[in-house]
Amino acid sequence: MKTKTKKEKKKLMNRFLDGVEKVGNILPHPGTLFAIFALLVIVISEITAQLDLSVIHPGTKETIKPFSLLSIEGLHMILTKMVENFTGFAPLGTVLVAMLGIGLAETTGLIGASLKKLVLAAPPHLLTFVIVFAGVMSNLASGIGYVLLVPLAAIIFRSVGRNPLAGLAAAFAGVSGGYSANLLLGTIDPLLAGISQEAAQIIDPAYSVNPACNYFFMVVSTFLISFAGTWVTEKIVEPRLGKYNPEDGEKNEKDSASGESMDTLTPQERRGLRFTLVALVIIVAVILWGIIPANGFLREAGTGGILKSPLLKGIVAFIFLIAFVLSIAYGLGAGTLKSDKDIMKGMAKSMGTMGTYIVLVFFAAQFVAFFNWSNVGLIAAVKGAEALKASGMVGVPLMIMFVFVAALINLVMGSASAKWALMAPVFVPMFMLLGYTPEFVQVVYRIGDSTTNIISPMMSYFALIVAFVERYDRKAGIGTVIALMLPFTFVFFILWTLLLVVWMLLGIPVGPGAPIHLPPTP
Repeated sequence: MKTKTKKEKKKLMNRFLDGVEKVGNILPHPGTLFAIFALLVIVISEITAQLDLSVIHPGTKETIKPFSLLSIEGLHMILTKMVENFTGFAPLGTVLVAMLGIGLAETTGLIGASLKKLVLAAPPHLLTFVIVFAGVMSNLASGIGYVLLVPLAAIIFRSVGRNPLAGLAAAFAGVSGGYSANLLLGTIDPLLAGISQEAAQIIDPAYSVNPACNYFFMVVSTFLISFAGTWVTEKIVEPRLGKYNPEDGEKNEKDSASGESMDTLTPQERRGLRFTLVALVIIVAVILWGIIPANGFLREAGTGGILKSPLLKGIVAFIFLIAFVLSIAYGLGAGTLKSDKDIMKGMAKSMGTMGTYIVLVFFAAQFVAFFNWSNVGLIAAVKGAEALKASGMVGVPLMIMFVFVAALINLVMGSASAKWALMAPVFVPMFMLLGYTPEFVQVVYRIGDSTTNIISPMMSYFALIVAFVERYDRKAGIGTVIALMLPFTFVFFILWTLLLVVWMLLGIPVGPGAPIHLPPTP
């Protein structure tokens, strides 16, 4: 039998991804699609309520039943909470506030000059790796990786003659697909550890879970995801996308293509960057003054901690303020700012580009709220957990299946902590009875939770990514984004699961004081 050549396999994969994109883009505009989803949830909530489905919440032991949004009470909730759903949608404020500062940085020329400097200084062969790695590390800063790094990566690729969608995909893969990898601890680590500890105490009331319990595995995963993301971008995604045609983009993007060359920095740009560097040194000094001393003014009041400090909890405000100050410094140095009117015009211009995202968020927010109110997602997640528990598998196959289930549940529930709060009371005690530590079970969950982030419309920032992609491809839709990111999901899932298997076979602790197996009971 004749085996397929490497070229034929690549063509076959491209045809598959093209098919995914075509099928996905047959769907209506993303805003319309979220509106349709919201209506479907209303209908499904009534059907499930009529069927009288119910589950027992594994944590609270409360009976969870579907809530019909077609009821009088449901109708009242839809009408009275529509505005609250929209304005309370978490990513909306994050994106708009951050974009005020970032937009000013763009209009003053700070971003363009900084990119010139970066492109001229960075070795071309490391550019993709640096972007994916930066995406993974950006998870420390809440959602700022989505808001700042993803669009910047597209601009960087565009500036060196590469397809901007490939840069966008590389950054998104690092930020979202690498959500559970990092070299440093973030706010999600103590949050998940606290949930794991509560679940573990169902079996052992004295059990304690350290927030750094997954650190060893996270560090290795950082480099695994960075290298894997680089390979997928350069070997699969970029060849499939081909050379970028500016005519495919929106008007603003096409106009920006006529800007200055990235070959050299002008004297005005150099002067602006010198002013920016001075301002940055002052800002960093102030932040260090507030965070290094044990009683620093940027530490958490009372405890003096850093993980819940104003610096980390208010990271979006810091991004805005830092971008604002640096933009003014650059504008004064480069001569691109003449008065306060220029500052306000610059911020207003950035808001003008967010129209598509705001419309998407309105309908996405209603859909997510309806989905939560109906309890449909909660019931589906519990049923899936029960099916895995009843499978009878043990060892490596059981853990692989657990990764798979977490990845599937992630497609219908966006929040990592909400899913773990639901799943931990079932799986942590179950796996403890099989001899596995809660810390190891948490690692397995985090792998599944991360790998499908980049293809899940339920992920909070998915609508924003669709809006970014539309800037470079007017015909883009949800199908375009899913086809663009699907290779990352496949490769991340396979390689991360293989790393897990090797880790299990070698018996390496997943973090400080966090072995894979519980010590045998006497």
